[in-house]
Amino acid sequence: MARLNALDGRVWTAHGDAWQTEGRLREPVGGGAVELPGIRLMASGLPHARWNSGDVTDPALVDVEHVRAWYAARARGNGVPWGICVPSNQAFKFGQLRFRKRCMGLTRNEFRPVDAAPGIGIGTAVPADVDSIVHIDAAAFGDPAAQIRPWIEPHLGAAGFIVALANLDGVPVGIATAIVTEDRAGPCVGLFGVGVLGHARRRGVASAMTSWLLVRAFAEGAALAHLNPDSDAAAQLYARLGFVETAGLDVYTDL
Repeated sequence: MARLNALDGRVWTAHGDAWQTEGRLREPVGGGAVELPGIRLMASGLPHARWNSGDVTDPALVDVEHVRAWYAARARGNGVPWGICVPSNQAFKFGQLRFRKRCMGLTRNEFRPVDAAPGIGIGTAVPADVDSIVHIDAAAFGDPAAQIRPWIEPHLGAAGFIVALANLDGVPVGIATAIVTEDRAGPCVGLFGVGVLGHARRRGVASAMTSWLLVRAFAEGAALAHLNPDSDAAAQLYARLGFVETAGLDVYTDL
């Protein structure tokens, strides 16, 4: 069994809070959020498993058939593909383990903000910025723009969501999204989708956007920030802001 950090449980719970916020945002388009025995579920209504996910709280209580039925009823009865996240210290007997999602956490008192370098400007994106945001996300992460747009567009202007848009010398180059929650983990902020165009990387854009979002969220009462670095380089960037790595979440599909 993995040795647990004191932040592990809080980060796992905050992760579930953020994803259920995503699901509730998307109820009008076939998404949703619900709690079943041993698991918290969310759905976006979109036909991609990574955007329809459950967070396991007690593997022994999970009824996979019940979970399957819930996802089969999403997207106005058309069903959606889905996966689940299981705390890395817990065994799970269903589906296929695909990968471990890394987790990091940061308490407000440990935050080390950074100033944006000269030439970098950051502001809150509005619905009119959607084309720029989709372009940056597609270029940064390699997904088709048409696939990304219905995931990103509902965030813009939604309560609890802050989308940062960074400019370098006046040209849009970076995006990041904060989800502010006050649920089971208390007042928290989750950071997702931090992406920068290739030519603007290693200029401090990602750290400046992350710091900008954290300053806002902590000033408004968040006590904990959490995120999921996708590389060692990203983890090192966040560590400079005060984040520490916590135990991960094991992602299962084919359930």
